[in-house]
Amino acid sequence: MFKRILGATFIAASLGAASIAADAKPTDPQIAHIAYTAGQIDITAAEQALKKSKNPEVVEFAKTMERDHKAVNDQALALVKKLKVTPEDNEISQSLSTQANKELKTLDALDGAAFDKAYVENEVAYHKSVNDALAKVLIPSAQNEELKSLLETGLTLFKQHQTHAEHLASMIK
Repeated sequence: MFKRILGATFIAASLGAASIAADAKPTDPQIAHIAYTAGQIDITAAEQALKKSKNPEVVEFAKTMERDHKAVNDQALALVKKLKVTPEDNEISQSLSTQANKELKTLDALDGAAFDKAYVENEVAYHKSVNDALAKVLIPSAQNEELKSLLETGLTLFKQHQTHAEHLASMIK
């Protein structure tokens, strides 16, 4: 569990360190790429859970994650198209992807209740970190009001995801 929390905490640390190191806030094209990447990571994790889990509550949670994160990512893609902005790959997005790939491999090695517990614990830690990064770095750094509004809407939804994951984690032994 510590490894998962450490991995998810890496997200928030990456965002904060990158901003401090560059002595500049991420740009809107970078924010768009980071947000989309973070959503895609949760979609991929949900897809993995849907293939591996037999627990009805975990399956339902994974379906919710897949549906909601796809919807937010679709809105983000529509927004960048409307604004004629090209999301910009960056160190933070790359770090998120690298860390997520490691976590997917770790989860892939687990089955049954061990997988369910690890997946849900990772979702709790991941949502805490992403929500913190949204609130403290991405939203305050966004210059475009439509992008900022989409991020704020996402944060509201993702806080609900965190609460749901925490509740589910308390039920899984």
